[in-house]
Amino acid sequence: MKARNLFLGAALGLFTLAPAAALSQTIGQDMKNAGHDTGDASKKVVHKTGEGTKTAAKDTAHGTKVAAHKTAEGTKTVAHDTAHGTKTVVHKTGEGTKTAAHDTAHGTEVAAHKTGEAGKTVGRDTAHGTKKAVHTINGKPESDTNQPR
Repeated sequence: MKARNLFLGAALGLFTLAPAAALSQTIGQDMKNAGHDTGDASKKVVHKTGEGTKTAAKDTAHGTKVAAHKTAEGTKTVAHDTAHGTKTVVHKTGEGTKTAAHDTAHGTEVAAHKTGEAGKTVGRDTAHGTKKAVHTINGKPESDTNQPR
């Protein structure tokens, strides 16, 4: 019986250890597969990140070129419009200055003429008033036949 028990114990022991060995082999393989899967996933992430970085760099460079071109065009347009506006202002200022000078000269001539006429009128009126006063003082009243001189 001892041999039989020994044989039975050994057989039972094999059944107990066999699943552990098989299980150990499966866990090892699972770990190995997980390592490979992690490596593959890391490679894919690196590849996608590289592609994304290249795309972003390309798009950024293109956007920068477009912005620089648009800025240059805008600057040229502003410079052209400013130059045109300045020329227009200079032209209009010149016209306004000529008109103001002409009007001032004309106004001065008119004022001088009016002042001259007024001076003559004042002179005539003063002479007439003086003669009239002299006649009145001399007792010669003014009439159609006795006009002041």
